[in-house]
Amino acid sequence: MTTHQVWTSYSEDLKRFIISKVKNAAIADDILQDTFIKIHTKLHTLNDVTKLKPWCFTVARNSILDYWKATHQTFEIANFEAESEIVENSHTEQDCLKGILKTLPKKYRDPLFLSDIKGIKQQEVANQLQQPLSTTKSQIQRARKLIAQGFMDCCGFVINKEGNLVGEIQDKEDCKVCK
Repeated sequence: MTTHQVWTSYSEDLKRFIISKVKNAAIADDILQDTFIKIHTKLHTLNDVTKLKPWCFTVARNSILDYWKATHQTFEIANFEAESEIVENSHTEQDCLKGILKTLPKKYRDPLFLSDIKGIKQQEVANQLQQPLSTTKSQIQRARKLIAQGFMDCCGFVINKEGNLVGEIQDKEDCKVCK
């Protein structure tokens, strides 16, 4: 994933998070810029892409802490970190994805799992499921569309101009899948 893709996916969420901590849009812009400089220079060190969003929020949280330290303003660091943990870990994309996958019909879930999770070539998946390749391909595509639709239904995600699914995970009590 490129820095531009990270920016497109998470910059608005990160800015809202930063503003919620510093209560000043101009300062938040500076901290967001600093955050993305750090993301750009360290993105290659991230081993697990599934942890990208929490990693970005950790970078932002550390940038906010750096700002507070640099300005010598006093605040409760322990409280700030505890509050940040709750925001980041209370409800994640993985929670929604688990719920969405549970609702997928088995005929879509199995080929998707074998292909996208286990990394088996679609021809081998078709052979294993004893069905034509065209059927397997169509089931995998249908499963992907159902997952995207699940995120749109449960958390209000949208498909942007580039065809990417974008949005922000709702609080757990507002999520239609994870309630």
